[in-house]
Amino acid sequence: MNRTKEFQELRPLLFSIAYRILGSVSEAEDAVQETWLRFEGSPTEVRSPKAFLSAAVTRISIDVLRSARVRREAYVGPWFPEPLLADPYEDPVRSAELADSVSMAALLLLERLSPLERAVFVLREVFDFGFPEVASAVGRSEAACRQLAVRARRHMAEGRPRFEADRRERDALASRFFEALHEGDMAGLQDLLAADVSLVGDGGGKAPQLARAVVGAQNVARLLATVFPLLGRVEVTCERHEVNGQPGAVFHDRDGKILQTFALDILDGRVQAIRLVLNPDKLAHMGPVADAWAVSEELRQTRRTTN
Repeated sequence: MNRTKEFQELRPLLFSIAYRILGSVSEAEDAVQETWLRFEGSPTEVRSPKAFLSAAVTRISIDVLRSARVRREAYVGPWFPEPLLADPYEDPVRSAELADSVSMAALLLLERLSPLERAVFVLREVFDFGFPEVASAVGRSEAACRQLAVRARRHMAEGRPRFEADRRERDALASRFFEALHEGDMAGLQDLLAADVSLVGDGGGKAPQLARAVVGAQNVARLLATVFPLLGRVEVTCERHEVNGQPGAVFHDRDGKILQTFALDILDGRVQAIRLVLNPDKLAHMGPVADAWAVSEELRQTRRTTN
């Protein structure tokens, strides 16, 4: 098998590793491309393409993450990962675990880890690499990697909820949520929201966003029941779609351009968090992006004439 074919077969795995380390589709794609260049240009025989490529993409991603951390410190408003509509790597035996590991909630927890801890956690806990492979990938001893893994698991466990959602129950609740949303049913929405639910948007200073998080079932339900009917009047459409392996939606303007993504965090029979990504830089990998400022102004004018 030639190197091009070997690389293409492993590409989904490489992207999935890089995305979980970086939380960015565009940066993960760049890391995978750089990995290919190193693989193509390697003058020595590669005995295990999977080991070589996984190690290369991990090291590249760690370097990128270290510089990205500095940029994120200056980020305007809340920072969320770039939305991922479909994970290219599939493993039927571990599909639920893989989906959970790419959720917005899990990726935000990973932000608490150091770059090395994050890489070790992703390779070991998500993709089940052995410690010899992990050690080779991150350039540390097996003993050091075991310690990094222990610390990473502890940090992740501290932030995880006590109750996990059954996927069928989760999807059924999401269906009821979107039905109530389409109907502008404030009472129906409120009944599905956790008491301390939060609605947060990531515009990065490049799109309209809430001044602060909206917290509380009544406040969030009122906002959604008020704004959603107005979106229809300016011809914004809502297409249900999994976002980062969780129930969500993609919003389009009247020209079909992407306005924002909408992801639900569902646990213990209630919607715990709603995360919106409006930053056009984080949506560009999905297709043409709408002018969120223009849509916002049209919404404002529509609300004024309605009132």
